[in-house]
Amino acid sequence: MCGITGWIDFDRDLGKERAVVSAMTETLAPRGPDAKGLWMGRHAGLGHRRLAVIDPAGGRQPMEADGAVLTYSGEVYNFRELRSQLELKGHRFRTRSDTEVVLRGYLEWGDRVAERLNGMYAFAVWDTRTEELLLVRDRMGVKPLFYCQLPDEGLVFGSEPKAVLAHPRTPRAVDADALREIFTIVQTPERSLYKDLHEVRPGQVVRFGRRGLIKRRYWTLEAREHTDDLDTTIATVRGLLEDIVERQLVADVPVCSLLSGGLDSSAITALAVQHGDLRSFAVDFDGHADHFEDDGMRGSADGPYVQDVVRHLGPAHTDIVLGTAGLAAASLRQSVVRAWEYPQFSGDMNTSLQLLFQAIREHSTVALSGESADEVFGGYAWFHLPEAVNAATFPWLVVMMRHQRPDDLFDPALRRQLDVLSYESDRYREALAEVPHVPGADVRERRMREISYLHLTRFVTMLLDRKDRLSMAHGLEVRVPFCDHRLVEYVFNTPWAMKTFDGREKSLLRAAVRDMLPRSVLDRRKSPYPATQDPAYSLALRSALADLMADATAPVLPLLDQQAVKTLLATPPTATSTTLTRISLEMVLDLNTWLQSQDLRVDL
Repeated sequence: MCGITGWIDFDRDLGKERAVVSAMTETLAPRGPDAKGLWMGRHAGLGHRRLAVIDPAGGRQPMEADGAVLTYSGEVYNFRELRSQLELKGHRFRTRSDTEVVLRGYLEWGDRVAERLNGMYAFAVWDTRTEELLLVRDRMGVKPLFYCQLPDEGLVFGSEPKAVLAHPRTPRAVDADALREIFTIVQTPERSLYKDLHEVRPGQVVRFGRRGLIKRRYWTLEAREHTDDLDTTIATVRGLLEDIVERQLVADVPVCSLLSGGLDSSAITALAVQHGDLRSFAVDFDGHADHFEDDGMRGSADGPYVQDVVRHLGPAHTDIVLGTAGLAAASLRQSVVRAWEYPQFSGDMNTSLQLLFQAIREHSTVALSGESADEVFGGYAWFHLPEAVNAATFPWLVVMMRHQRPDDLFDPALRRQLDVLSYESDRYREALAEVPHVPGADVRERRMREISYLHLTRFVTMLLDRKDRLSMAHGLEVRVPFCDHRLVEYVFNTPWAMKTFDGREKSLLRAAVRDMLPRSVLDRRKSPYPATQDPAYSLALRSALADLMADATAPVLPLLDQQAVKTLLATPPTATSTTLTRISLEMVLDLNTWLQSQDLRVDL
């Protein structure tokens, strides 16, 4: 895994702009702590920060061959097969890296190399022969890639917005649509939170040259008739998972698994331990199991299930136990917002994840995650709640906005101007218009296909972004086996009746790994990533909000409903609080931190 950036400009000699490209590259140092590289040409400058995972000695970047220069982030899991194909076509390799396979794949197949890659990746190729830039992002959007067209004939790009914003001619501003994105959970494809900054869409190729910018989708979810019976479907899922995990264990550095005691992470851990010794890590909070209460989303604490898995599978396991009061610390919130560059309301789920990754990086460089299984197999509660399934909006909003909305503490005039509900409705209709359907499917099947599509193209991207930013802030590469496009395509086209054949969520996954896991995990109800219930955390948030209100320089202050904030602070806190009852408070704190740390102006 790595960080990439660059600048293309046909109106100036970029050979004289090394300092600018170097500064852009340096913003990505946490993503690539092992090495830094620059390549400077007349109209292009490319930067790279490297986290050495495969072929540490040979995979240095930017990498150049036969007129093409590559800066690459990610892992291609079928690089050995592709290398063999390229060798048969006459290519000779200098390294053992997947980087060189991608570069020579471009030389052989052009931008069609993207269709041949299996993995998570974001890369840029500058072709000196045609003076064209190619930007490519993996199918599911596991690895990020942003770009901004400059007012003249230029373009800058980077793995993270901070690399693009480091260029002196990119705007540092937030507009109304950015605030609309922030106050919703819709994650509109290609839309970033920064004015004039765009994200390469998952499964997209972007070309930029003297004639302008051209986009091409090389992958989308397609509707196909599912002809396998249930037993064959379960066996196919198992076979795919075994192949995927085996491929994703390839590394020249230590690999571990993230273990929560849920079905998803336990399945990945079980599949991984078949191939040798494995470390596993879990997060927990002081006293969490002793004082746990069902919060409507989490019906059980993780700890006992983690221990069942450890006893059953035998990985070398470590619990990372966190003190909950410290999760609200301003310095920790600032580090999370700087890393993710996204103000969110999930609060301690983000700060605890940041601390978890920091601790894991002391032992491992690569971690396998169970992320995305819920989107692929239909695991979330709202897949199964009639009021969510039948709602004329994104189904997760029905549950996640049940108690509060992120903009509840903001000025009523601003809320009327933004009209977030209309924005959600518009984005929802756009997403539904994309959904592919199998002819003749009944109403129920069509609706559940729509809901699956919404999760695989909208909801999951937010979670993948969070995991990427917070892990790479510590130079930890997190791999997500459930995002393998072969598995996603196969399960997407499996009828909903099969996905719930045992009357529960994630029926196919449970059946596929039933022989590998303890009964307690197989019987456990879906429980999201843990969140603290310690009242000390909620009190710390209120104290931080009171301090913010007393700071006349706080950038978020002009956007707030002052009376609503005062009413909240005067209301006695409940004995326990949950993620869903802290939404509005967390949003104010995060948004202020984001605007302040990024030195952003608000253009409304």
